[in-house]
Amino acid sequence: MFQQAFAAHAAIIAEDDPSILGLAVAGSWLTQELDEFSDLDLLLISNTKVGGNKEQMMAYANKFGNLLNAFTGEHVGEPRLLICLYNNPLLHVDIKFITADELKTRIENPVLLFDRDGSLQQIIDSSSYQFPHPDHQWIEDRFWTWVHYALLKIGRGEYMEAHDFLAFLRMVVFGPLLHIKNNNLPRGVRKVETTIALEDFQQLQQTLATNNRASLLSALENAVQLYRSLRNELFTVDTTLQHQTEEVVMQYFEEVRNKTV
Repeated sequence: MFQQAFAAHAAIIAEDDPSILGLAVAGSWLTQELDEFSDLDLLLISNTKVGGNKEQMMAYANKFGNLLNAFTGEHVGEPRLLICLYNNPLLHVDIKFITADELKTRIENPVLLFDRDGSLQQIIDSSSYQFPHPDHQWIEDRFWTWVHYALLKIGRGEYMEAHDFLAFLRMVVFGPLLHIKNNNLPRGVRKVETTIALEDFQQLQQTLATNNRASLLSALENAVQLYRSLRNELFTVDTTLQHQTEEVVMQYFEEVRNKTV
């Protein structure tokens, strides 16, 4: 695959730079799921902190290939990330710039393409990774207020905003919880078409709407039903349910549904 060829070339370039302790690869490479549509996730580990310094990050990225465009990842909460588009081959590459100490905190065990002195493998062997899971209480404390927000937008006729909100719920709530139900890592809605049960996917599809009031209300009602089902199945007794908020918001749901427009 061309991603593997790019990574091998990047490792050769990185190994010639004494400021770089190692280069690793993560993402779909780890699960052997690379295909022609896969991007490439690299970890560049340096002896001094580079992450957050765009000029230095760009300088390293330019060495790896024909860099068309790059920007930092503040929009996903990660200023150490440089999101790159290379040409020949046309390839999306995410490069995360970290120090050896920062390698101790990670969401997966990367594959080391090179390890200058063996210290990075020692860090991986002596520490553990933890993929972030959704906080059930955090979701429950917000869900019903989110539903009320969606009802306001539908009631006012802000249908595009309501569409975006339902997409937000799929990404933040339903995708992760359905993945957990299906014994997957909670990666938003990534690969839900192929990695969750057909019945679950069909329920998720029912939160999609066309651009009209009736369809949006139906999709939102389906979202509520899906949430209640997932909450019953996955949440523990330690989660405090917001019953009063739920009841009041669902009463308002009926008011909005029954309004003449």
